Amino acid sequence: MASGQERILRRRIRSIDATKKITRAMELIAASRIVRAQARVRAARPYSDKVTAVIANLASAGGEADHPLLREPAEVTKVAYVAIAADRGLCGGYNNNVLRATERAIAADAAEGRDYELVLSGRKALGYFRFRNYRIAAGFEGFSDQPSYADAQQVAAAATELFENGCQRVMLAYTQFHSMGNQSVAIVPFMPLDTGDFDEADGAEDSGGGPEGGYEFEPEPAVILERLLPRYAEARLYSALLEASASEHAARQRAMKAATDNAEELKINLTRIMNRARQDAITTEIMEIVGGAEALAQTGGEVDLLSDTIEARTADLFRARE
Repeated sequence: MASGQERILRRRIRSIDATKKITRAMELIAASRIVRAQARVRAARPYSDKVTAVIANLASAGGEADHPLLREPAEVTKVAYVAIAADRGLCGGYNNNVLRATERAIAADAAEGRDYELVLSGRKALGYFRFRNYRIAAGFEGFSDQPSYADAQQVAAAATELFENGCQRVMLAYTQFHSMGNQSVAIVPFMPLDTGDFDEADGAEDSGGGPEGGYEFEPEPAVILERLLPRYAEARLYSALLEASASEHAARQRAMKAATDNAEELKINLTRIMNRARQDAITTEIMEIVGGAEALAQTGGEVDLLSDTIEARTADLFRARE
């Protein structure tokens, strides 16, 4: 019985050891991808800042275009949500946090009599809302690890189409990346575009310390502004995709590290249980041999061979205790 238990424990230990190697490899891969994801976030920031600054200059030059992306609705009856999740799991609560936050926001809008539409990024988001029979206007997958600007353009185009055809507001649900150990879920307004960002950019340009330069625009500022606003929306969404990607890798690195530590602890505990089972089996065998030796001694039999056997099994017992 003890021998059978020992074999079962050995198989479990081998299985746990193999799993620990996999989780350790995934932890190292995620850690290396975080660095690249952070680099992409930093590389995309100057473009977004410059587009914002140019739009601020255009707005200050009289380019107040009557563009749908700047039009504040008189009444909000339908809200579109752009939810950014991952294509894969094994990243702790990263996906659930975004999806549950989006679900709660939809429920809050429903309580106020507002309808909704969903634009989803990530296979996990599609599976989650499709299984629960939510209304999905558009879905995208396959780029959560390394999103490109073209991917952001596709998602932004779907959100813009909803905004221009029935949705008075578009909200962006994603995970903001603050540091390796700090990420938070945010649901922020996406459309109509916040003109306060333009005012801040314009103020930053004016306080730059140098002389304020004049610009001549060709064509008119309103025409240029109308063409740049969609690029600004795409840049904002691209930035959100990059932050979500970095957050995904950070969450996966933490989850895989925890799994590796748990596997090591479980392996140690099972090894102790197996050693105790071996000790019990050896002790039982020694007791049986000693009992047989005493029976032979009482009948006058030879016990030299049994003594050697007892000594060998006793040595095995002490080795098992080490």
